[in-house]
Amino acid sequence: MATADMSTILIVEDEPSIVELVSYTLREGGWNPTAVHTASDAWDFIHRRMPLLILLDWMLPDQTGLRLLGRIRGDRQFNDLPVIMLTAKSMEEDKIAGLDHGADDYITKPFSPRELTARINALLRRKLPEHGQSMMTAGAVQLDPISCSVSLNQAKIEIGHAEFKLLKFFLAHPERVFSRSQLLDKVWGDHVMIEERTVDVHVLRLRKALKEAEHLIKTVRSVGYMLSEK
Repeated sequence: MATADMSTILIVEDEPSIVELVSYTLREGGWNPTAVHTASDAWDFIHRRMPLLILLDWMLPDQTGLRLLGRIRGDRQFNDLPVIMLTAKSMEEDKIAGLDHGADDYITKPFSPRELTARINALLRRKLPEHGQSMMTAGAVQLDPISCSVSLNQAKIEIGHAEFKLLKFFLAHPERVFSRSQLLDKVWGDHVMIEERTVDVHVLRLRKALKEAEHLIKTVRSVGYMLSEK
């Protein structure tokens, strides 16, 4: 089991100029930056020390950051580790892929130190007062925050990481309507470059995963979405 280090931010990036800029920015923000250059070194690091957060580049020498992210999210002890993707990719499809693999936020190069600091602070505000660890329910649906699993009528169902986060947020705020922009901000962070229809994609996938319980996720015309048992 990795020991937690609540001041270290791990930079997984192979471009020295980016590492230098990010490290300087993090030190100015009061954090302790540590950099590794490959996915395998990052994997070894987090098994020794659990960082506060990971800044993960998309393209790495040994494998993609996306693949490493999938590996991190597939390991229960790292499931809630905050991860921000750093990448030159700006296509909406790439951002959806990053969110699907469990990225908490996404920042496109080139970025300013102020933007990076703001994104980190916003993510930590969302993640650190972590939602309670008790079972969350609505109708026949149960979400277990500890095992990160969802059940329908006591049987586990397959659900993507992005849809899991969306469902968890809805369950924590039942009977409240949220606009697409609010959901983008509150569930994944303020993804300035991601269009709001991205939310529609994940709501569609969430409903499909919930099968006969899809009616719990209501569309409020001209406003957004809500979870309601009524």
